Amino acid sequence: MQTGGSMNQEHITKQFDVDLEGLRSRVLAMGGLVEQQLIRAMEALESGDMAQIEQVIANDRVVNRHEVELDEACNHVIAKRQPAAVDLRMIMTVVKTITDLERIGDEAKKIAKMARAIHAGDIHILPRVDLRRPADIAVVMLRKSLDAFARLDVSVSAEVVRQDREVDAGFKAAMRQLITFMMEDPRTISSALDLLFIARSIERIGDHAKNISEYVVYLVKGRDVRHIGLEAMEREVAGG
Repeated sequence: MQTGGSMNQEHITKQFDVDLEGLRSRVLAMGGLVEQQLIRAMEALESGDMAQIEQVIANDRVVNRHEVELDEACNHVIAKRQPAAVDLRMIMTVVKTITDLERIGDEAKKIAKMARAIHAGDIHILPRVDLRRPADIAVVMLRKSLDAFARLDVSVSAEVVRQDREVDAGFKAAMRQLITFMMEDPRTISSALDLLFIARSIERIGDHAKNISEYVVYLVKGRDVRHIGLEAMEREVAGG
């Protein structure tokens, strides 16, 4: 027969689990919104749809609100529950993840603003560079990282780090092409610089997605794997 104290402790533990699951669900909802922000910003860059561009810019306020509210919720859980080490890792992972998600949202807004400037100018002299492929890879990285967080699965972390190298290579290739365009035709300088800012935003989004996948390794294994390199990461996630 359970005593009143043990029943009360069980209730507190269950409520704490509910709190943590609520945080996880809200992170995933924020991640879904940020992913859509990036996809819509890149679509608007290609289409020149000004209504969609303005919607992406306006929606950044919603992303920011998610971060503020989730940060407050984490502080509340810490103060109320005084979590043990493993649960504190979850809360710390949430705090770190929402920071990176908010920054991805900022980069999506920057892409939309650059798209607005590009389509307000002369698009007939717009340099042709492939930003779609690195952006698509960044979206996949973000999706995989969020899925890893949802399932507490470290197996894709090394894969995300490897894909970040592809995004970096795409940024460097775009930068070389854009510099060539600007040197050959000074009329392209303004729009080429806008595209360069977009390429840089995509590269940073890849970095933030990689960060999120690394936080999952920290959450599951209790090990900080930032800055250890791809080969060491692969050994870490392959280990027991």
